[in-house]
Amino acid sequence: MARFAKVPIPIPAGVTVEVGEDKVRVSGPKGQLDIVIPRRIRVTKIDASLRVERPDDEKKSRAMHGLVHRLLTNMILGVTKGYSKALEIQGVGYRAQVQADKVEMQLGFSHPVIYKAPEGIRIETPTPTSIIVRGIDKQKVGQVAAEIRAFRPPEPYKGKGIRYVGEYVRRKVGKAGVKQA
Repeated sequence: MARFAKVPIPIPAGVTVEVGEDKVRVSGPKGQLDIVIPRRIRVTKIDASLRVERPDDEKKSRAMHGLVHRLLTNMILGVTKGYSKALEIQGVGYRAQVQADKVEMQLGFSHPVIYKAPEGIRIETPTPTSIIVRGIDKQKVGQVAAEIRAFRPPEPYKGKGIRYVGEYVRRKVGKAGVKQA
């Protein structure tokens, strides 16, 4: 059994959890999230904690056990604190600005790239070269950040493009340019 999945998930004050037959709903100050529980796994609410259990030690059951435990933990954290991913834009003339629920980016193409944020996601641009993606669903925040990064991933020669804050881009040496006499 996964060790962390044995531990009950504490439910903080201000968070309500409704456990149904095959569904769990977590509501908190920042919003509400739902998850469908696989048939093999059972979730029970005991006092101010959630317990995730599995019927047997089959490989699939063990995998689902750990997954459901981690998803529920992430949901509780999301509705209390929320998640965010920060991106930075590097390159001459590369910039971004938010307009309502869209972000317009100049990324060296002949046209601006416009990305519409999905429901439940907020995009901010504190400076023209930084983008912050915020939301309560960890998976959705990461997916939106990856989609924005995919418009112009960092290239290895000059490092231009969109990257996560703190991401290391391995640089390559360009052509040697050796002249022969």
